[in-house]
Amino acid sequence: MRSVVIAVGLQVAIGFAGAACAGDRLAELGIRVSTLSSGVAELRPEPVLARPPDALPDARPGQGANDIAEAWLIGPSVRYDHGILGDAIEASGLRVVLRDGKVLEYGLDEDSVFEDLMPRIADLDGDGRDEVIVVRTYLNAGAALAVFGVTGDRVQIRAETPPIGRPHRWLNPVGVGDFDGDGAQEIAYVETPHIGGILRIVSLREGRLLEEAAEHGFSNHAIGSRALGLSAILDVDGDGRDDILVPANGRKSLRIVSFSDGTFRELGAIAHPAAIVSDFEIADRDGNGRVDVTYGLADGSLVVLNR
Repeated sequence: MRSVVIAVGLQVAIGFAGAACAGDRLAELGIRVSTLSSGVAELRPEPVLARPPDALPDARPGQGANDIAEAWLIGPSVRYDHGILGDAIEASGLRVVLRDGKVLEYGLDEDSVFEDLMPRIADLDGDGRDEVIVVRTYLNAGAALAVFGVTGDRVQIRAETPPIGRPHRWLNPVGVGDFDGDGAQEIAYVETPHIGGILRIVSLREGRLLEEAAEHGFSNHAIGSRALGLSAILDVDGDGRDDILVPANGRKSLRIVSFSDGTFRELGAIAHPAAIVSDFEIADRDGNGRVDVTYGLADGSLVVLNR
């Protein structure tokens, strides 16, 4: 079965003032959209590290590039009854494995859990040391975005957004990039992705997570799913600044957005006949030296954005 470029049933709509047509704008962005029928291709599995026995059943490792080699969510707990990730088992602790082999842990008090599956690791403040980004949820106040770091022989919290404000309200990180071109790394996440998601951009400054921008209309998770990676961060328009690819509310279209110079702009939106349901694969599928983006739809097909 051949892949079909801009296939029948795959609408493409570009929110770009003055664009002559969607295809032209996609071509300007260097994107060719293909759909692959079920069974033609599969998303390529990521390498898996050995899961510690006290990790969450579906835990995935975060892997760092500097002082932190890997991080895990540990200590399964049933003290929070939300079950947004498919069960009511959440983590009560964070384990960090340093590059020198030292193992450090951080345990939460009874009033919160890590409502997440995979810590994300990045150097957010440019000091050459990694930070760990994870979703911390308070039983009585909902989710917050938390950043941890290592000081000496201790894992310590560096900063945290205010919790959403009520139980059973959650957020899902998108990732880390320099979205506004200031040379510093920011964190993107979607707050309440199931009930009118807000894409928020925050940066770590002087021990605080400061909001840089926010925009409504996004969803990067389906209730009960363990797929948290419905997003990609790439420089799509070639301006040297990271752009964000993340589904719209309802997940039946992909929005490609920029926060260049701190101003929100939609570069394009690709509509689909079924909801986006899988983690995004970011890999060079066609061997041209540029990464492509692949994701699955609820009807069993795959969409490939070749670049």
